[in-house]
Amino acid sequence: MSDPLQKAHRQPANSNLPTSDRELFDALDRERLYEYLNMQVRNIWRVDGLYFLGIEKRHGMAEATQVDADCWAYMGKTEARELKAFLGIDEPSPAQMLTILRHTSWAVSHAAKSFAERPDGSVSFAVDACRTQLIRIDKGLEPHPCRMVREGYLQAFVRECNPKVALEVVSCPPERTRQDLWCLWVLKWADK
Repeated sequence: MSDPLQKAHRQPANSNLPTSDRELFDALDRERLYEYLNMQVRNIWRVDGLYFLGIEKRHGMAEATQVDADCWAYMGKTEARELKAFLGIDEPSPAQMLTILRHTSWAVSHAAKSFAERPDGSVSFAVDACRTQLIRIDKGLEPHPCRMVREGYLQAFVRECNPKVALEVVSCPPERTRQDLWCLWVLKWADK
């Protein structure tokens, strides 16, 4: 049997919001709608964290990290494909890819983040204060060695967006090279 995680499903995305849900959201002013969207992103991340902790408790950090990496590699490809279509960007440059990345649930979930366009045409995205890592520390757990997970996610994201762009890892646990932030990623043209 093939790996169902790697097999694309044939169910169409539900892009049409039912009228009853539109009415529900139309009743919210813009600030309340932002608050609602942010709450739902946090809820998705709560589920991610809870399933990770459950696997970690039962099978250890290595197994939990591998399952997480497999799931997030799929998400990187899926989010890139859907966001490219949503934003109408076909073969994004590094700067356009940063715009797409900023629309992902991963990027939106981080309140303390920074990003920049660089003079050489590359772009950077950093998670300055990682909510996931800070929650683990608050719970008395070791920081998660998340590089395998996040790098796999971002590599899949980059390949789906534009294989002419390369990803560089500057800092990410367990190779956290910068103490002023948790992780730092650079997107640049692959031939530069």
